[in-house]
Order: sequence, then C-alpha cells, then structure tokens
Amino acid sequence: MASRDEGKIRRVALLIGHLGLGGAQRQLCLLAERLRDRGIEVHVLVLSRGGPHEEDLRATGIDVHHLGFSRGSRGPALLVRNLVAFARMVALLKELRPQVLHGFLWECYLLGTPAARLAQVPVIVTARRTQGYLRPKKPWTSAAERMVNAMSDHVVANSAAIADGTRAVEGVPAHKVSVIYNGLPPSAFHLAEPEPVDTALPVVVCVARLSENKGQRFLIEAAALLARRNRPCTFLLVGDGPERERLRAQADAAGVDVRFLGFRQDTDGLLARADVVVLPSTAEGLSNAVMEAMAAGRPVVATAVGGTPELLEDRGVLVAPSSPQALADAIGRLLDDPVLAASVGAAARAWAWQNLDVETVTDAHLDLYQRLLAARCAR
Repeated sequence: MASRDEGKIRRVALLIGHLGLGGAQRQLCLLAERLRDRGIEVHVLVLSRGGPHEEDLRATGIDVHHLGFSRGSRGPALLVRNLVAFARMVALLKELRPQVLHGFLWECYLLGTPAARLAQVPVIVTARRTQGYLRPKKPWTSAAERMVNAMSDHVVANSAAIADGTRAVEGVPAHKVSVIYNGLPPSAFHLAEPEPVDTALPVVVCVARLSENKGQRFLIEAAALLARRNRPCTFLLVGDGPERERLRAQADAAGVDVRFLGFRQDTDGLLARADVVVLPSTAEGLSNAVMEAMAAGRPVVATAVGGTPELLEDRGVLVAPSSPQALADAIGRLLDDPVLAASVGAAARAWAWQNLDVETVTDAHLDLYQRLLAARCAR
C-alpha cells in the first residue's frame, strides 16, 4: 500500500457508534475539527445513529457517513441488516481510501478493524477509553478481541492506567500501546463568571451521569456526615441518569441540601461558583469533568480510580472509592483551608494547560499516525 498517498497523512477516517452526547463523542469531534484545521481530509463514520454532534461536524465541513447498524432482539432479520451494514462499511472505506482508520469504543474497533483490513486501509488504530477490560466477557467476545488486537496496528489509551490494563488483561504488546490524554478546547480555560446559586453555604459541584458507577450515593452520605460535623454544604449534582430518583430519595431521607440540576452542557458558570468540585466514581477512564474543573482552576476531590490519579497527583485531593468518610474529610479539609484550595486549583489549571490542550493532543495523534504510516510504507 506504499503507493497510496505515500508519506504524509492526508486522509483520516474516525469511527464511532453514535454522535449523541458523551465524552468519547466530544473527544472525536475535537480531534476531527483540529485535524481538518491542519489541512487533513476527515471523514466520520457512524455505526448506528447521529446526534447533536453531527450538526457541529457538518458545519465545519466534515463529512458524516451513516453505516446503518442496528440493535434489537436477536434474529435473522437483525443479522442480515448488520451484515449489509458491514459490507457497506467495507465498500465505503474502499471508496474513501483513508490512510488511517481510528475506531473509538468497543463496538467500533470490533467491527471496524476487520472491515478496514478487508478494505486495505494502511493503518488501523483502536482506542481504549474505559476500564471495560475488567468486565466479565463471554469466550467468543474475548476471542474476537484477541483477533482484532492482532489485526490492528496500534491502541491509543487515554490514561496510563488504561494502557496498563490493556497490556495486562488483553495481552496487547507494549510496543502497540500509547497513551494520549483527552483534550480540552481553548474555551475550557476561559475564566467564566460564577453562576448565582441561592445559598449561604459552601457550594460543592459534581458533574457526572447519575449512574451507579459514578458513586453519587457516597457523596450524599458524605453530605450527611459534613452536616453532622456542623459543616453543611449545598451540593449541586449536574447530570441525569437511571439513579436520579433513588438519589433524590436518599438526599431527602438524609435531610441534606442536594440539588439535581439535570443534564447541562453549560457548566462553566457552575464550576466558577464551586468551592469544591467532586467526582466520587467507583470506576473511571479519564474524566472530562475532572479535566474541565482543573482547567477552570477549581480544587478537586476525586476517587483514585482509573486515570484520575494521573490528573490530580499533587494538584488535587485523591480519596479511596466507596468511602463517604474519606469524601467528607477531603471536602472539609479544602473548605477549612482556602490557601490549600487555591494552591491545588492553580496547580491543576497550569498542568491542564500544558498537557490537556487540544492542540497538544492533536499533535500527539498526528505524530502517531505518521509514524505508523511510515512503518507500513516501509514494509
């Protein structure tokens, strides 16, 4: 394949399951737009459905291609639809002739890798963004993962913790795994005006989906502990999800000031208003919410899971997961020591600016693509 656009990266295809609201989707859009700014032709392939991010991509001149994969109850009709969609993906890749296919999330690299090999795409990159390798898997799933890992050229993990797990659990050779952090747009570093919050108490903000793995139940228990220590706070939970009603009932029973703000994209003002930002997850990849709080210069308390320690080491407060007492102690420590809070917030902002700026992240991806393409051409 050395004769096809040999040398410099000119054309890249990014593969994602859908373009709804989510951290992976946001990262794909940031990368796609910055690659286009560098003069690279970018195509976004979507397995199933579009979403809010699709309009943003099309507005910047990036083509979005729907492949037509379906979910539903098992049966011959579903199998036929998805086989047709797979054939459509192979044909589209042959037509577009990207030098690189980069698949985001599990379904994307499981389906995209063999399709790209059939279409003779020179370089195939897959992504690891969560600790999904820790979930129990069926034998056929593990076999399929081993197959696509052997077929792909490289794996990009968004944290060293995820990279270590990919090597140890999936058995991917060390030379095929790199760490590239998530990126933040320049707007994340703009200091916003604090949003008014009707309270005389310190404000603690948690931005996360209301799901079991995000651990908000432990944060509400911590709120009750702080209240019993005569350190009551107003807790703002930004996000929505299946745990909403259960968490609301828990907060009401505890008699603490927890406010459910629902899903919001405009969190800048809330972060600026926060005295402390907390993420109490029991499992995590690399949290965009923590990154955005760091860029805003806020002091962060978070559990030491996944890639979070890499973000907050020496510039935040890390606590054990599933521990309301540890959360309460850390929040109280920052509220009682404004100098410490300001110091860790400033350190977090400086580190984020140096390491998480989207231009730095784009450079890292381009360098990787170029190195892999050069190796393929040499072979």
